[in-house]
Amino acid sequence: MDRHTLTLRRMRQNRHVRELARETRVSREQLVQPLFAVDGISSPEPISGMTGVMRETPVSLLKTIERDLEAGTTKFLLFGVPARKAASGFDFSFTAGRIADIKKHFGEDLFLAVDICLCSATTHGQCGILSPGGDHVENNATVEELARAAGEYAAAGADCVAPSDMMDGRVAAIRENLDRARLERTLVMSYSAKFCSRFYGPFREAADSAPKGDAKLKDRTSYQIDPARYRDALMSSRRDDIEGADILMVKPGLPYLDVLSRLSLEIPKPWAVYEVSGEYAAVELMAGQGLMDGPAAHVECWTSFVRAGASMIITYGARKAGQWL
Repeated sequence: MDRHTLTLRRMRQNRHVRELARETRVSREQLVQPLFAVDGISSPEPISGMTGVMRETPVSLLKTIERDLEAGTTKFLLFGVPARKAASGFDFSFTAGRIADIKKHFGEDLFLAVDICLCSATTHGQCGILSPGGDHVENNATVEELARAAGEYAAAGADCVAPSDMMDGRVAAIRENLDRARLERTLVMSYSAKFCSRFYGPFREAADSAPKGDAKLKDRTSYQIDPARYRDALMSSRRDDIEGADILMVKPGLPYLDVLSRLSLEIPKPWAVYEVSGEYAAVELMAGQGLMDGPAAHVECWTSFVRAGASMIITYGARKAGQWL
């Protein structure tokens, strides 16, 4: 036998050696837990495929955060779902009220990012204001509303605002509005590389954000990135970096590990990755059928994100990290 045959396997032989040799490590501090606050429901509602994640009432939201904090989860991404839908002139008071409540109850014990998009507030489910003909999202009019929402959420106490709409110029408009309002300490986390993906299904149920079937515009291909266009993701991320984003993001996660790896090398900013609802639900479905060890599979996914360049992970399993890691 060649004397070098066992060289590699010696470092795999037991748990202690494997732990010592790891180059990629996931910590609970890197994980962000999404939350859904829903206007007009009387009790928490489950979400299809999303084990352990609920559509929350204002009261249950605070109780859920309290439990999460006790379990060691300290970072959150809030999605507000208003009951009143509109085509323009949106009312952001429901989400702003939830931000104020959270900060009043928990203060600096947590980090609160808030999603900035219009899809949950529109009558048609698109991420912005439609043209008069209903066949196109008006970029500039939408950006004005996004910047206004960001200002209201930051004023209510959000530590970070996270535009997910993929309109051109929204990061610059949001940053300018925040700075003008003397809210310059508020972070901007841009969904800079958000792809038009089929993995968003459970989220759209949770956020009441699916495009409505009777609208002329049937999907989001005209503003989210084509999965086959890496260079578009690169250009979008470079633009958002220049416009003042503090954190950049790739969404979804697993199908775009190559994009995350390349972008994180190209642009030296902190990178987030979103393990989206379809990714999370797929693991949960297989685990429920006894086809895989669910917790171990989630940790494997998180490890791949960090290995590809992410410094933070938005995942529906963040609240379980204390057990799974």
